[in-house]
Amino acid sequence: MQKKRLVKYLFVSSVLLLFSACSTSGEENSDTKELTFLFNFSSQTIDPHLDYTPLRAGVTETLVKLNDEELTIEPWLAETWDSEDGQHWTFDIRDDVTFQNGNPLTAESVKKSIERAMEVNPGVSEVLNIDYMEANELELTIVTNEPFPQFPSELVHPNASIIDVDGADPEKKPIGTGPFKIDTFVANSSLNVERFDDYWDAGAKLDRASFTFNEDESARLSALKSRGADIVYRPPVDSLVELNEDPEYKTESVVGLRTHELVFNTQKEVFADANVRNAFDALIDREELMDDIMSGQAELAEGPFLPEFNFTPAYEVKETGKEVALAWFEKAGFDIENEMVTKDGEPLELKLVTYTSRAEFPILSQALQSRAKEIGIEISIEVLENYEDYLIEEEDWDLGMYSPLIAPRGDASYFLNVSFKPEGALNFSKVDDPELTSLIEELDGTIAEDERNKLIEQALLHIDKKTYYSYLVHPNIVVAYNDRVSNWTTSKSEYYMLTNELDVHEN
Repeated sequence: MQKKRLVKYLFVSSVLLLFSACSTSGEENSDTKELTFLFNFSSQTIDPHLDYTPLRAGVTETLVKLNDEELTIEPWLAETWDSEDGQHWTFDIRDDVTFQNGNPLTAESVKKSIERAMEVNPGVSEVLNIDYMEANELELTIVTNEPFPQFPSELVHPNASIIDVDGADPEKKPIGTGPFKIDTFVANSSLNVERFDDYWDAGAKLDRASFTFNEDESARLSALKSRGADIVYRPPVDSLVELNEDPEYKTESVVGLRTHELVFNTQKEVFADANVRNAFDALIDREELMDDIMSGQAELAEGPFLPEFNFTPAYEVKETGKEVALAWFEKAGFDIENEMVTKDGEPLELKLVTYTSRAEFPILSQALQSRAKEIGIEISIEVLENYEDYLIEEEDWDLGMYSPLIAPRGDASYFLNVSFKPEGALNFSKVDDPELTSLIEELDGTIAEDERNKLIEQALLHIDKKTYYSYLVHPNIVVAYNDRVSNWTTSKSEYYMLTNELDVHEN
């Protein structure tokens, strides 16, 4: 035990030394405005077509931008766009934008960037569904393979960032159009950026910023308190009372667009049965997750989308608890004796996988493990790196925890396509449901908003009936920062973090 405490002490101490070095570097020149932002999820690459960090760090931009308050799209690198049939689109590119290497932004450079994104990221190619593009000075024509009325909203995605593809190394030093350009990057550690003086919009107020990574929430809190970090993403929720009482810090907590979910591997025989999925859906304690594990920093989820979306259906209230779960197991053909679940005299043994950047997931996994053990089910827990790739590529797991951005553009089409089509990039439950696929494809070709909403509602009710996932809570986005920070805005979409308005002042 003493050895474990020593290791943790040395780890946190090393983290503090690292962030102290970052934060004090600007003291050599009092006129230099620097800031350190500490994020909870690391990046192995900063290729904008594979990773969100360049957009979050203000290095890249997209053709259209999400208004986080209204959940509507608005112009960014494209001033206007239009289509008469939802298939042939014309985008007018801004004429006052240059890349961070001095090259002008043109329709041709946008075309090349989108082509590269589709080449290196199959998910982008799948979602955009582009047939061909034509560039003429500042006018870009995009033709999709079929009518695609929500197409502009898909261009909000960080992986649709526009870069100069002729840059030397887009994986380590992509050249974008944002207010900050890249100085240095160390995989899984830090991204250092500096102000781009020729930025087309209002210039950044900061001279430099460090976008750093650490998945240990205690280390993030320690970095904030030691002034090793100015802004900390997702500090421990049990620290909020203390931080709120200290005038040196400010905190923000807003419901975001994520949904915590329990993932069922439907390719496994046990979870191919909807009755077993329903049993686990009844067994998991959502109130415990929200109130005890997350200290109230969440809202209970009935489905994947927040209730304020106009396409969210009225779900049938489901009964939960151990007795309900046992009834579902019995319906699935399991033997129930003395509230213990067996099959052919053998207990059910399952593997649950999770990850640590969501601090509540390992705790929730242990809570589910304990509840399952009460009815004779053994669950082993494995904490993984490269979690998304593992869920897609491997077959040796039964249950998983995940927290996707469900509606990053305010439209349900993206979520339904990537999560429920058989080849969807985020189809972790490995769903192959012809009826659901048909509904999604009909949605993709429907233009009228009221008809689209009806199809979305049908799809969501079908998903609810099949219980391909257990939707648990909509987590709050919690951010803490010190009193030298000004103009910080917590982005519901989690896309926009280091902005040109973000500033610091010395007390």
